[in-house]
Amino acid sequence: MSRAKADTEGPNPVDIYVGSKVKSRRLILGLSQEELAKAIGLTFQQVQKYERGTNRISVSRLVDICKVLKVPVDYFFDGSFALTGKPAGMRNAAAKGFSDAKQESLEPDPMMKRDVLELVRAYSRISNPQLKKQLLEMAKAMSNTDADEK
Repeated sequence: MSRAKADTEGPNPVDIYVGSKVKSRRLILGLSQEELAKAIGLTFQQVQKYERGTNRISVSRLVDICKVLKVPVDYFFDGSFALTGKPAGMRNAAAKGFSDAKQESLEPDPMMKRDVLELVRAYSRISNPQLKKQLLEMAKAMSNTDADEK
């Protein structure tokens, strides 16, 4: 399979996807780019480039990142990549953010919003499994109520 040159085609979709997963996990853990960079022996600018997909993450560096972010390597791929090298749901060439046409703006990832990240952090700190289950059920009930009112 041939690879497009980064300077003519932009970042590879796989690099962008893996970088976004690094950023998402880092934010969920409440780490800054500087903290992650220091833990893996880089500058925060290099972490920025990884998160944007501008620079590729080598396998050895990905293993270092996994240790700091406390996830297995397959977390970054979660079985969603086929031989096309694109995440599931992005297989068609015109998928949002991966088409050849210039796109004005993309919808932000809802998982990257500050309130969502704060909620995930708070939920993960709850040690009582029963309370976690109750909170989840309450959130589901509230979201159904919100959908019914619209």
